[in-house]
Amino acid sequence: MKAYVAYGNGRCGFEELPIPSYGDYEVLVKLESCGVCNGTDLKIIHGTFKGVEDYPAVLGHEGVGRVVELGAKVRSFQKGDLILMPYIGQTPAGMYSAWGTYAEYNVAADAAAMEADGLLPEPFAYGQQRLPGDLDPVSASVIITFREVLSTMKLFGFESGKSLAVLGQGTVGLSFIRFAKLLGMGPVIALGRKEDKLRQAREMGADATVNILETDPVSAVRALCPEGVDYALDAAGVPAFLNQALGMIKPDARICVYGISGQMQAEVDWSRCPYNWTLQFNQFPSKRLEAEALPQILAWMRLGVLDPAAFVSQVYPFAQIGEAFQRVERGDTNLKFVIKF
Repeated sequence: MKAYVAYGNGRCGFEELPIPSYGDYEVLVKLESCGVCNGTDLKIIHGTFKGVEDYPAVLGHEGVGRVVELGAKVRSFQKGDLILMPYIGQTPAGMYSAWGTYAEYNVAADAAAMEADGLLPEPFAYGQQRLPGDLDPVSASVIITFREVLSTMKLFGFESGKSLAVLGQGTVGLSFIRFAKLLGMGPVIALGRKEDKLRQAREMGADATVNILETDPVSAVRALCPEGVDYALDAAGVPAFLNQALGMIKPDARICVYGISGQMQAEVDWSRCPYNWTLQFNQFPSKRLEAEALPQILAWMRLGVLDPAAFVSQVYPFAQIGEAFQRVERGDTNLKFVIKF
């Protein structure tokens, strides 16, 4: 099978790998799509993603595919099921896994069957869920981002009626904005640098937008929320935002960081902020919590208030994945590119 691999130092290419083996509690999945993660994938390619150090590594973690083979003890899946977030499984000697869904075949585990038989699944197995068979498998890859965002909002303690300032209008930032409004938060204020992205934030429900190149963001947020906001969220991976956020928050508020930055240090000055505040990072979501978020996401989709296709800007065939990454590097879009197999 073909797989798209990062060699380190910004180099990528296709490799021919064996189809992965699968165990008694696993299924073999033929990939149908995989979303391009503008943050994680690019950082792995350039060697700046914390925790990924071994190369060559098979890229991709936002995959959707259909079950083609079943392990002997699998009870939760059937052939033809649409599966969210399979991983490559065991890689051949000399090759490493960066989750590996830019490959034509992956493996998923039946966590429920393992638990029923007294076994402890790996944490990632809980995130490998069956999707309704009538979903479009291409736009369904965005559901992985949706699950991450909604489960993170739960950890951050987001509540109806609370105010929120969001830095970043990529797929993640727009998802936070959309979900915040669906959960009854407000005002929700989007902070960004480009008018087209701020327009998208308004389309997703943002109550107000601030172009931080034209207006001081702290003053602008304070004009909208004189007492400060309840939550200030970095959804873009910009460590400098911490100090701006300290000027935006009310007492006992929370600064939340979800965006992953290549820079792992920041100098924080809390001399002019409230006495009491909380800084919380959540950059590697729990797969259990992601799994628990799926029913709410599917319910919003059925109600017509959440459309995964609205978060996808272009679909590329697998053979043209390199072109997709070139465009991501240039910053041609803030929405999701999806690779179709």
